[in-house]
Amino acid sequence: MTQKKSLLFKGVKYSIGSFPLMFLGPIIIFSSFKNQENPFFIPVLSIGILIAFLAGYLLFKGVKTITDSLFNNEN
Repeated sequence: MTQKKSLLFKGVKYSIGSFPLMFLGPIIIFSSFKNQENPFFIPVLSIGILIAFLAGYLLFKGVKTITDSLFNNEN
């Protein structure tokens, strides 16, 4: 039971960690498009896209870990 509970909390940590990135990524992307004449447009845009993909990955990994802990999947 404690192993399932620790796995559940690990999944919740991943999911909670993705929520700030879900807001931060689009904010950075939007602000980079507002300043297209800036020479740092491409690096800031790529950082924003990377953060947005990281948020999606962490959310997917968190939900997968939570479902693994709930349905007793050992993979």
